[in-house]
Amino acid sequence: MSKICEGRVVIITGAGGGLGAAHARVLASEGAKVVVNDINQAAAQAVVDDIVAAGGEAIVNTSDITNYDDSLNAVKQAIEAFGDLHAVVNNAGINRDRMFASMTEQEWDAIMAVHLKGHFCISSHAVHYWRGQSKEGKAVDARIINTTSGAGLQGSIGQSNYAAAKAGIAALTLNQAAELARYGITANAVAPAARTGMTTAVESMAERMKKPEDGSFDYWAPENVSSLVAWLASPLSNKVTGRVFEAEGGKISIADGWRSPEPVDKGDRWEPAEVTEAVEQLLAREVPAQKVYGT
Repeated sequence: MSKICEGRVVIITGAGGGLGAAHARVLASEGAKVVVNDINQAAAQAVVDDIVAAGGEAIVNTSDITNYDDSLNAVKQAIEAFGDLHAVVNNAGINRDRMFASMTEQEWDAIMAVHLKGHFCISSHAVHYWRGQSKEGKAVDARIINTTSGAGLQGSIGQSNYAAAKAGIAALTLNQAAELARYGITANAVAPAARTGMTTAVESMAERMKKPEDGSFDYWAPENVSSLVAWLASPLSNKVTGRVFEAEGGKISIADGWRSPEPVDKGDRWEPAEVTEAVEQLLAREVPAQKVYGT
């Protein structure tokens, strides 16, 4: 069977462990040349060593994804080492869980920096590179693959900072897809559910997600998500953009976004007291949203 990412050059952020490491290994196994980005150089090097030992190509990059100038080095290194760049997988993330009433400014800012700004920095430099290629008349078949979350799609108790950042990433993906198609760039997001250091930090989740000992299908293995990521990075996905995918175990779905249903229209200004009647009509015919995680 042919490798679907043969010759593709891909940067993966936060690839020293968890989902990022799984993405790196699966993409390399599909022929991609991988830039393993992580601030933990030893962890990134271990992933690179695994890839090289398996016959793949990979290099370490330690650029700070929250620093715009430093993140340019990831793009430069990809091009200098492998001659081109075809995809950025924005995966790096952290948790600072806290109920909203107790959350500190530092906990809010840390999440926004790593998740939301982190999704901007390397992608911005990559887009400048791809736009330049397009303007020179070169054929561009590039990918931005973002990482959102079910928390961002429907909310999650104790994670208002994380949920807000992940919702922002989903909206960013829609904008990127709409604006960048002219340059040959697609943008999609993935909301993964898998066994990682972040998801198994809670004892109950660690028990639920542990690898089966009987050799049966490992439902929570991060590689299950990586198959979708590899496909999105490949030429096979060139007609798919502006989508938010959900991946868990053997399941793949596309999240159905916010929509504007038929309004209640008075044809004139509503008096404030009359709005009750309008809202009651709207609520009576709405399709209820999925419940917030933890409720």
